[in-house]
Amino acid sequence: MKINLEATTILGVRKNGIAVIGGDGQVTFGHTVLKGNATKIRTLYNGKVLAGFAGSTADAFILFDMFENNLQQRKGDLVKSVIDFGKAWRKDKYLRRLEAMMIVLNPEHIFILSGNGDVVEPEDGELAAIGSGGNYAISAARALVKHSNLAPEEIVKESLHIAADLCIYTNHNIKILKIEGKR
Repeated sequence: MKINLEATTILGVRKNGIAVIGGDGQVTFGHTVLKGNATKIRTLYNGKVLAGFAGSTADAFILFDMFENNLQQRKGDLVKSVIDFGKAWRKDKYLRRLEAMMIVLNPEHIFILSGNGDVVEPEDGELAAIGSGGNYAISAARALVKHSNLAPEEIVKESLHIAADLCIYTNHNIKILKIEGKR
């Protein structure tokens, strides 16, 4: 049985020099919930970069480690790291078979890394979402950014709860990480 690549929701928000990422805790296998409190987000490079994944858990751990190695080699330069990572992902036959996507961000940049080795910087440079509930979460986040004065962590929390209300592969066990840039 193939594990659904999109069976989760991860949302990243950059606003006012703050980077926030959040994700739900549901792990599914086919149509069965295996676990409800998984952690799919983490800090990298001494807490200066946030990352989250959707897809196969085992594949995500490989990708987190590889990406963190790129960050170390590039001394934390997120832009250079995602470009190098995308090239490596695309060239390597083994990596191209991994079933995962990632969002990586810091207070200055946000990127989506796909299983094809694509590196996408969202058009607005502030919001990115992946997973089965990603479209619900990003829609809610866009509305909240435009029509409220909520802090970035509240935008992530509320948007993920809306996604969990709509997406059967997303639950309300929300975890959030935040880093602040230099002011």
